[in-house]
Amino acid sequence: MRVISERRIVDDAWISVEPGAALPAAGHGVVAFSDWLARKDTLRATNSPLGVRVHSDVDPAALAAEAPNFALIAIEFPTFKDGRGYSIARLLRDEHGYRGDLRAVGHVLRDQLLAMERVGFTSFELAPGKSLESAVEAFAEFSHAYEAIGAGITSVRALRRRA
Repeated sequence: MRVISERRIVDDAWISVEPGAALPAAGHGVVAFSDWLARKDTLRATNSPLGVRVHSDVDPAALAAEAPNFALIAIEFPTFKDGRGYSIARLLRDEHGYRGDLRAVGHVLRDQLLAMERVGFTSFELAPGKSLESAVEAFAEFSHAYEAIGAGITSVRALRRRA
C-alpha cells in the first residue's frame, strides 16, 4: 500500500496485525490499542518499531500515557465529519510532546490534509479510491492560514496587522 508521508507518496512500511496475532518478521507492526493494552508486555519485548491504531473515541489521556511506546500512532476518522481525531492529534503533540509519526486513516479526504497537518499529522492513508497524487497537490493550494495553529504558522490577521 502507498501513503502520503511528509507530503510525499511512499510505500507503507507498516503492517496491520490482527488482535492476538504475532508481529511480522519483516516490517513494522501496527496493533489495535485494545490489543496493546491486553498484551503490552509481550509486544514491548519485540525490540522493533511498533505502531498502534486507535478509534476516534479513545481516551486521550490513556493514549498519551502509552504514546512513548509507539513510533506510529494511527488515528481513525470513521467519517469525514468526525473531528475528534484532530483534537487527539493536537493534544498528543502540544500537551504530551509526542514526536513520532501521527497518521490519519479512514475517511481522510484531500480537502482535510492541510488542517490535519497543522494539528500534527505527518502521514495520511486516504479513503479507498482517492488519488494520492491529487491529494499531494492540496498541500500547495493555500499559502496562508486564518488561524495561527501549528508551528511556524502566521495567521492572515497577523499579516494584516503588520501591513
